[in-house]
Amino acid sequence: MKDTKQQWFKDAKFGLFIHWGLYSILAGEYNGKKTDRIAEWIMNHLDIPVSEYEKLAGQFNPVNFNAEEIVKKAKSWGMKYIVFTSKHHEGFAMYDSKCSDYNVVKATPYKKDILRQLKDACDKYDMKLGLYYSQAQDWHDPDGLMYLKDNSHKDYQHYLDTKVKPQLTEILTEYGDIALIWFDTPMGTTPEQSKSLVDLVKSLQPDCIVSGRIGNELGEYMTTGDNFIPRLPYEGDWELPATLNDTWGFNKDDHNWKNPDDIIRLLLKVTSRGGNYLLNIGPDATGHVPDRSIAILDEVGKYVQDNADSIFGTRRVDLYAYELEWAQFTQKDYKLFVHVLAPRRRIELLNVGNKVKSAYLVSNGQELEYECSVTCEGADVIEVEVPEELCDEKNYCVCLETEEKDPVFEPIRG
Repeated sequence: MKDTKQQWFKDAKFGLFIHWGLYSILAGEYNGKKTDRIAEWIMNHLDIPVSEYEKLAGQFNPVNFNAEEIVKKAKSWGMKYIVFTSKHHEGFAMYDSKCSDYNVVKATPYKKDILRQLKDACDKYDMKLGLYYSQAQDWHDPDGLMYLKDNSHKDYQHYLDTKVKPQLTEILTEYGDIALIWFDTPMGTTPEQSKSLVDLVKSLQPDCIVSGRIGNELGEYMTTGDNFIPRLPYEGDWELPATLNDTWGFNKDDHNWKNPDDIIRLLLKVTSRGGNYLLNIGPDATGHVPDRSIAILDEVGKYVQDNADSIFGTRRVDLYAYELEWAQFTQKDYKLFVHVLAPRRRIELLNVGNKVKSAYLVSNGQELEYECSVTCEGADVIEVEVPEELCDEKNYCVCLETEEKDPVFEPIRG
């Protein structure tokens, strides 16, 4: 069982992923050819030569980037931490790296440290900051690995020693406290190499959490596949990295946005199964966050803020006997939260054997009428009367305060 031993991570539940780099300039298209895969992988998938791709740095001038506005938005959405791509697979550093001039300060007309601005804003607004760092893949470095390419001629250890470890040292010594390092795609990294990176992180910042994708089962929490949610509750600390549309980096042609209702449902599924939901935005080349991303998260954030007690600091919920299309459960000690996601005139919960002490709306504390009884078939049932003004509404939460510490979910008998 994975254990970060960090209570803030266990309680956080909702975080903001930010994928941003030179790939935002291409926005999914190079020399008239559009990638049919995720936009930030365009260099790899379209075989763009290093000599051509690195010219993008000369065009990178994100005059619309506003770190404070992004952090304030994340706070308004109820998010408890941010993870930012300090260096993605393209090899370009979004901070002022001393060991590689291929970075946002030295190689672009912008000449400002993106990471520094973001860290200052996070500190100002009391937001934890984690950093994504691609430890194995680096398509710019001659010894960095590249997916689906021949890496047999590369000196991977040399790359780890001369770029990865120096850059990890930079971001962990020059930017204050970093909440976690989000490693990715370990590929052929050996157990010894993974451990050397973990040891480096812990030697510099002992409380900095190491993500599951360090490889070789050495991460402190389990990272699921991208947009893949565990079907069952998962014991231990884990996180789901997820997108709002089909890509991570900005793609001008990707308009397959998820519905806010679907995002709320996914957040509650992740929370009820014991995990954290790390949801991504991809700014464009100017630093502007797509309007649709903002609109979706504004709506999701309203639900999160209105029902914060039913999300943050909750624990995983054991399996309930029935599939409820209209509801999701979360829980705390002596509280069972029923998230009502579709219109109902009455909330009926079969095979829940708890003794209820009170029922109320989480958003405003309004007391609700309820009854605990037994159906004519012999099953325990809890019935909560929905206020008239909510009968045609969706996305609200009811708390059942119970005498028992945990939900009493009974099996189906018949």
